[in-house]
Amino acid sequence: MERIVLGIFAHPDDAELMCVGTLSLLKKAGWEVHIATMTPGDKGSADLTREEISIIRKAEAAKAASLLDGKYHCLECDDVYIMYDRETINKTVALIREVKPTIVFTASPNDYMIDHEMTSLVVQTACFASGVKNMEASGTPYDKVPHLYYVDPLEGKDKFGNPVIPAFYVDISGEIEIKEETLSCHASQREWLRKHHKMDQYILAMKQFAAHQGEAIHVEYAEGFRQHLGHSYPQNNILKELLGEAVMLAGI
Repeated sequence: MERIVLGIFAHPDDAELMCVGTLSLLKKAGWEVHIATMTPGDKGSADLTREEISIIRKAEAAKAASLLDGKYHCLECDDVYIMYDRETINKTVALIREVKPTIVFTASPNDYMIDHEMTSLVVQTACFASGVKNMEASGTPYDKVPHLYYVDPLEGKDKFGNPVIPAFYVDISGEIEIKEETLSCHASQREWLRKHHKMDQYILAMKQFAAHQGEAIHVEYAEGFRQHLGHSYPQNNILKELLGEAVMLAGI
């Protein structure tokens, strides 16, 4: 078994918001960490050009990944225009073939933004198709379907405001400092969120949501996940096998 974990998300800072605590636990267990984004975050500025903010945000993402001794990858799609199409799927398949992860994390299928939802669909297909010989993607076909996990949607709700309940939670109380440190690497986003989202609580909002999820399992901080259990995907919860008591169902 390759001890490699890959998080594939829409934008720089998505992984840090939603699963870096769990990635840190896996790193401590001896796993190699990779974080990928579909886009460089090229629309994430009210002042800079797409090219200028892309350079900044990719550097921030690489710095954040390095705090986990990890590697950052960007598939160079465009913000707002992430598509479920041939090119995007092939790029993602090529990445999975290159990295060869045993575990993949990605965005929630139901979320506030279509970029996240499209990323979720693309990654689901790419995990399945990475071993298909006749795919047009580069790289040697991968000989396994990775364990695929969906993170919580932002604020834990779908686009209609309905709560999205995790299948299980990971206690990240001991990892909240690295989660805060990696998110702090994305300094460009504080000003963007202040101007576009009218919020200036970037780190605080992350910690409040992690604390909210922690309440479900009576710990200080947690991250929630759902596992893709469709046909041909692994059926065992490898996170539970690896992280033991840190992985809990609500109310237990």
